[in-house]
Amino acid sequence: MPPEPLTWPQALAWRMRRQLLDPVADVSVADVVRTLGAVPAQNDATTEQAINARRLRSRPGEMTRAIAEGELLRTFAFRGAVHLATPEDAGVYLALRASSRMWELPSWQTYYGLAPSDWPAFRRAARDALADGPLTPTALGDTLTALPAFRHLQNVFADNPWTLLKALAWQGDLCFGPSRDGQATLQRLDDNPRWSGLVEVDVAGPRAVESYVRAYGPTTPAHLQYWLGEGLGVRRGHLRTWIAGLGEQLATVEVEGEPALVLREDVEELTAARPSTTVRLLPRYDQWVLGPGTADPHVVPAAERAAISRGANLAVVGGVVRGTWSQSDDEVRVVWFDDAPAHAAVEREVERLATILDRPLRLVADAR
Repeated sequence: MPPEPLTWPQALAWRMRRQLLDPVADVSVADVVRTLGAVPAQNDATTEQAINARRLRSRPGEMTRAIAEGELLRTFAFRGAVHLATPEDAGVYLALRASSRMWELPSWQTYYGLAPSDWPAFRRAARDALADGPLTPTALGDTLTALPAFRHLQNVFADNPWTLLKALAWQGDLCFGPSRDGQATLQRLDDNPRWSGLVEVDVAGPRAVESYVRAYGPTTPAHLQYWLGEGLGVRRGHLRTWIAGLGEQLATVEVEGEPALVLREDVEELTAARPSTTVRLLPRYDQWVLGPGTADPHVVPAAERAAISRGANLAVVGGVVRGTWSQSDDEVRVVWFDDAPAHAAVEREVERLATILDRPLRLVADAR
């Protein structure tokens, strides 16, 4: 007898379980980041909220401690944006990003005045500059441009050094350190005892594919191209090779007639999943939507994509973004795109949000 056809409500309910959203789990900060692969980290408050939304218990400052203790690192990853990742996963993602060797492009060579043969010395100088501890980008630039070989980079460091610094981060030379007087700092990545270096690309590729399918399945090659291709610059041919190389580890299922990939070991659990009505209030740019992309109509209704892409907070029901929410002092307002879910369910989630944010909150609006 053929398997019962899968529906998207089933698939999203299973994905919510995988991403620790329904139910939430008694796990550490690092466990959440490891599960999701990477978490956007441009804003500490939003990042901490996204992580703690998936945890049964949380205390203020746990994310900062996990970074300070080396369980997590903050670096440039997907789409050149700042992310948190475990050192092990960062070794995978940075290897894929570095494999494109963007610093060897003619445009880079012309703009920065650095030939490919100059990069080993430049990288070594950056690591040496950070040997005594973290530096602000300005201080790092002052140290590097004091060297005759790199004096021509003074204007780059004075104007906007971030693209140049990203190339050092991708190659595993540095990552973000603790903030100093509100300013970002950079530190040597190999100061983290958990850092074991970039993974060989032929190993990193299949690992990245498997990790994504595990957390964001059922998924498609197009979604993998969005995550690894557009996100890290992986070439389509390499991605196809890695998918094919996983062979029997992957299985194809149909979700409402659409073929999708899952890990073979997850098929039974997926087919047994039942749709969810759980309400979750998630911060803007949460991995729930960034993982598959805001263009995925199964997660973000096409008519509402613009608001979500601009950074609205996410009101999710059963895995679908059904509205947005905002907070002002102790008041939470939710605006639904269509029919609102049960009011009591929204109130319970606001109570949970109050615990996550460690402040009193009350629901004052819950309507279309």
